[in-house]
Amino acid sequence: MDATENFRKVMVSTLASEVESTDEQKERDRLEKAYGQVWDTKELQADFTVKGFMAPYVAVVRKKDMKKGTLIFQHMPRFYFMFDAGSSGA
Repeated sequence: MDATENFRKVMVSTLASEVESTDEQKERDRLEKAYGQVWDTKELQADFTVKGFMAPYVAVVRKKDMKKGTLIFQHMPRFYFMFDAGSSGA
């Protein structure tokens, strides 16, 4: 078990409990209202290079400026949001 496993499990559960609709557009609208820009899987692949997953986080490099960062994702419907370059640099 890694040191973040329990925290990540709680985050995954919390994210799943916040889903309001299986309708992708309704759920996307909710997430955009709460978090700003949202990506589906195709959009994620267009804008980022994925380096690894550790639910609910995904490590990415943004293609337009090579900025390293993380996104949070929810499973169903699958959306990615909250890009954070933090102190990861680029």
